[in-house]
Amino acid sequence: MSGAVTGQAVIPFADSQAHLLAGLAVVDLRVKWAVVRARTNGLNPQDEFRGLYISDDQVDELLGYDIGQHLWSTANGHGPNGHGRAWPDLITQARAHWQAQTRASREAGVVMRLDDMAQAFALTLEEIEAFLLALAPEIDPRYAQIVAYLQDDVTRKRPSVDLLLNLLTDSFTHKLRLRRLFSDNGRLLQAHLLQRLGDSEKEFLAHTVRPYPHIVEFLLENDSLDAKLDGLARLLPCADLPPLQRVSTDFMAQLRQANHSGEGLPPFFAFYGEYGAGRREAAWHLAQANDQPLLVANLAAITAQGEESAAIMQRVLRDGRLYQATLYLTHWQAMLQDGRPPQPLFADLLAYPHTVIVASEAEWQPANSLHRRPVFAISFPALDFGQRLALWQAHLGEDSALDLTAVATYFRFSAGQIEDAIATARDLARWRNEPLSTIDLFTASRAHSNQNLATLAAKIQPRYKWGDIVLPADTLDQLSEMVNMVRQRPTVYGDWGFDRKLALGKGLSALFAGDSGTGKTMAADIMAGELGLDLYKVDLSTLVSKYIGETEKNLDRIFTEAATSNAILFFDEADAIFGKRSEVKDSHDRYANIEISYLLQRMEAYEGVVILATNLRANLDEAFTRRLHFAIEFPFPEVADRQRIWQVNFPAETPLAPDVNLHLLAQRYPLAGGNIRNIILAAAFLAAEKQEPVGMVHLLHAARREYQKIGRLIDDKLFAMPVRDEKVEIGV
Repeated sequence: MSGAVTGQAVIPFADSQAHLLAGLAVVDLRVKWAVVRARTNGLNPQDEFRGLYISDDQVDELLGYDIGQHLWSTANGHGPNGHGRAWPDLITQARAHWQAQTRASREAGVVMRLDDMAQAFALTLEEIEAFLLALAPEIDPRYAQIVAYLQDDVTRKRPSVDLLLNLLTDSFTHKLRLRRLFSDNGRLLQAHLLQRLGDSEKEFLAHTVRPYPHIVEFLLENDSLDAKLDGLARLLPCADLPPLQRVSTDFMAQLRQANHSGEGLPPFFAFYGEYGAGRREAAWHLAQANDQPLLVANLAAITAQGEESAAIMQRVLRDGRLYQATLYLTHWQAMLQDGRPPQPLFADLLAYPHTVIVASEAEWQPANSLHRRPVFAISFPALDFGQRLALWQAHLGEDSALDLTAVATYFRFSAGQIEDAIATARDLARWRNEPLSTIDLFTASRAHSNQNLATLAAKIQPRYKWGDIVLPADTLDQLSEMVNMVRQRPTVYGDWGFDRKLALGKGLSALFAGDSGTGKTMAADIMAGELGLDLYKVDLSTLVSKYIGETEKNLDRIFTEAATSNAILFFDEADAIFGKRSEVKDSHDRYANIEISYLLQRMEAYEGVVILATNLRANLDEAFTRRLHFAIEFPFPEVADRQRIWQVNFPAETPLAPDVNLHLLAQRYPLAGGNIRNIILAAAFLAAEKQEPVGMVHLLHAARREYQKIGRLIDDKLFAMPVRDEKVEIGV
């Protein structure tokens, strides 16, 4: 490499590599001068054992040095000129010419990665030269041998702190000042541009210095992120940006305006919203507006790295500066501590020179109001029915002729969830080799709803139809009205404007009251099947805790998961918690009332379907029942209803003996539907064992066992085989 000559014309560099090589040529002069001085001062390259031992003569020579002198220091009596060349002047001229070319190239719009890095981290000229000296052995292996030569040790092919300082200056006092370049607090190390390697017990000057491998690759125009960020972060170039799909053009225009408002550093954005709400899409379009790539980092995955997470986060910030990227950090809630971000991280993000966007589901606020840049909290609201329907239609294209009203009504999906559900539905149709159907859309939508609720409640697969349940006409009418209320939500809340009149209570809440086995669970099952929704059964008696505050925590977990499950919540044993609010006599009474109030609050905020089931309606607080949309009685069945229950619970495939008298069974046994189903099933097993059709003997025996199980009084006449034409209504 040759040095610069005074009077050279200032011509811009052709490209980034030419600029880098010219910078290396400047520090190459320092290396050449050091070699000249080393040889002049007695470093013998012909000594085959050089660097493997220290002779007495060398020790005597070292003892003769003043403090700060070294083997090839000019202070040893040798002037700065070697072989007639004024090395300091040559270095000064070469550096000045390189700087002039750099400025000219910058004005000409030439992209120079070394210059970009220097500006991104505000590096001084001394820091740039120190970096280039450490970089040289990584670019050209010749320098590794020269470094070993200058360090008088064939095994040390990377420069030490001491060697770099000696190359940078020949003044001992200046050398002491330059030690900061390689300290932990120095920009080069703090920004993860250089790393200092060596045993902690080793003296500072003996530590080896080298650039991070990724920095070398960056300067050589490799556009990937640091290998340590694989699976944790990725760089999205603007060239790959898809058109807006999840956020509106008006919303995006407002974000762009905020992004360019004010002076100084660009804004710090806090995006709130659920999965698929369009947060990343908006961030990517903001990056495009900045003419920058988007660096996406997963904070939940980074924090899972434990002790390495802080160093990994520094690499994210470093690479963001290197690529001049808009920063987009997902799962921001993983970093929050008591609702606040860690102050060191927040300070680093506020100092980041480009737009910063953090995305979370929960809102947060920084503790310190004295920011160097504006902090904008941006909510990505859930889509209303009209927006959901439009997205379903837009994404389905030619399949939009399907009736999408129901799926858009029942599944309160974000734009991303709609896209995912459609992809799954298409796969279901392809598997059957049939056209896409509404059933595919419902099946896929249930699959893409939050399934975590299954860990807290029992998921019931709907299997009953209206014809399977036996109830009075008025009760059936009320159940139908509940289904219609869910179906007509878009019309009432949307088209007719009731959404603006109601802040809470937009969901549907109902009370099913009746004895065990009268059809409460079956009715919920039928409604879930009719609406195409999942049904989750929660036993409230298992949620109630004697420990203060635990019941509320349990309820909160249920409703939090249910909010994104798009399911019907069926609370059994509701009277376990919703009893009459008592007069406060002690702390337990007070907290019991708090539990009831808390649940009322969560029910009103829940926008899905909540059904409460109780055996004893009289135990429920009147103030509570007034807040329900429906309170439906499930009466104990009369003889005619019981006979229908006996009829509908026999599958069509079941063989029946001619002596089966369902009217007689309905007369004899005043039982609820659940008990009747148990008898029929037990009788079927008895008959199957004997390889006989189900007959009266099996049914009477099974009825006796059911009476024993539920603790009813056993009257042998009830379980005797009927005589011919028996019409006596025994036990009615």
